[in-house]
Formats: sequence, C-alpha cells, structure tokens
Amino acid sequence: TLVGCWAHARRKFDEALKALPASQDKNETAAQQGLQFCNQLFAIERELKDVTPEERYTVRMERSKPILDAYLAWLRQQRPRTLPKSLLGQAIAYSLNQWDKLTAFLQDGRLEIDNNRSERSMKPFVIGRKNWLFANTPRGAKASAIIYSVIETAKENGLNPFKYLTYLFEQLPQLPDLKNPETLDSLLPWSPSLPLTCRVFNS
Repeated sequence: TLVGCWAHARRKFDEALKALPASQDKNETAAQQGLQFCNQLFAIERELKDVTPEERYTVRMERSKPILDAYLAWLRQQRPRTLPKSLLGQAIAYSLNQWDKLTAFLQDGRLEIDNNRSERSMKPFVIGRKNWLFANTPRGAKASAIIYSVIETAKENGLNPFKYLTYLFEQLPQLPDLKNPETLDSLLPWSPSLPLTCRVFNS
C-alpha cells in the first residue's frame, strides 16, 4: 500500500511559518492553521503507539477522519487565496496533490502516518552511498534495493539478518516452485514458521 508521509506535509507548513517576518504575529496565519491540522493528527498517533492495529483503525476513523475532512475543506478554501509559488502555496498544493496517499493510513491500523522509520532505516545506505558505486546500472540498483528491503524487513520482524539470509539460501534451492506465492509465504520475514535460530535473541 502506497502511503503518503505526513511529516513531509507538516514540514512544508513549518517552513512557510518560519519564512514569515519576525515582527508578524504567526498565531493567526494560514501557515499556523495548516500546521495545527497536522499536529492534531500526530497527537492522536502518539496516543495510539501502543494499541493494537484494530484499535488504531477504530480510533482513526472516529477521531482522525473528521480532522482530515476539515483539513481538506480548509485546503480547498485556502488555495485560491494563496500565491501558488509561495511557500504556503506549495504546502497547500503538496497536501492536495498527495491527498489519496496522505489518507491511505486510514485503511489499516498497521499503516503508519509518516515514513520516518523507513527513512531512518535507509540512512546507513545513504551515508555509505560511495561504497555502492558498483551498482551503476538499473539492474544493479534494483538488486540492491531488493536486498536492502529484505534485510530491513528482517530487522523489523525481530530476525538476525545474517542467519535469516543463510536460512533462505539453504531453503530456496529446495523449493519445487519458486513462482508460487503460497510456497514462498513460509519464508517471508513475518512467517511464524521460521526457525528460532533466525531470531535475534539466538544471536
């Protein structure tokens, strides 16, 4: 599921607010209003960080959806009043253009409101990108993206990446049909049938 990042949407209003003259009262500005909509959503998410996905879904529909509906109405009201190339205009356009993706988190309690966790996972690869210059073709880049995704997903599911990959390399050649999704299900990082030797606490 492709999910938009509310941290990006919020940051654009924050930048618009910071660009205002120091002498201006920022509390009643449109930039502050846009920022406040985003802050309300994040406040709800902080309350939900320890609940089940089912509970998160229910609360989001009860509390977050009305905020989103009000925010969308506000965006449509503000767009004709705002210079498109201004920082505020760009912040408004971003939310409107990304609306389907920004509201996708309502579909399932397992989906996150921002991609900060994903970006943190990517940071080591970004910092070391000069070491990855061997991936200088589309195929090389695709292969790198796949292996990075497998490793990070393994970490998120409490696996030791080295032991998990070793297990995969041992099992995959023995599978009768690699194109059958059901055959591969038991090898996915979240599969309960993975051996305990793949778990972090056995490292």
